[in-house]
Amino acid sequence: MTDRDRDEAGRARNARPRDGLGRPLPYGADGVERQPEGIARTPEDTIAEAQRLLDEGRPFHAHEVFEDAWKATDGPVRELWRGLAQLAVGLTHVARGNGNGAVSLLERGAANIEPFREARPHGVDVPGLQEWARTMAGEVKVRARVEPVAPRLLGE
Repeated sequence: MTDRDRDEAGRARNARPRDGLGRPLPYGADGVERQPEGIARTPEDTIAEAQRLLDEGRPFHAHEVFEDAWKATDGPVRELWRGLAQLAVGLTHVARGNGNGAVSLLERGAANIEPFREARPHGVDVPGLQEWARTMAGEVKVRARVEPVAPRLLGE
């Protein structure tokens, strides 16, 4: 048994390189640069960075940005970030060809952002994201392989 990768505080980390969709590669392989963890961003910076990553076809990395916001936020809006992270993971599963995982996470994420439908914190287009997620999940249910399409977080 080998020792687990740990950060300076002793928390478990996985230092294995990953591909563009977040899948682990063998140690020593060339992977894509990892999204740094634990970055404190404003909500606007979180949305902008996640949108950039989604537009680049890197939903796994966008999920990590949302996860940072989720872990750093208290109160009800924390669930918005969790739902957005779930949507990004759902898109990751679409890109990886994992239909069951895609449908599950897209539907769960859409449901978890429902409480923010009217308020739209930070300008997030909750109704648009829910429509996108449900459409994407429906396509995955009908066809085994679907081309992943990045959502617009703030709408058009």
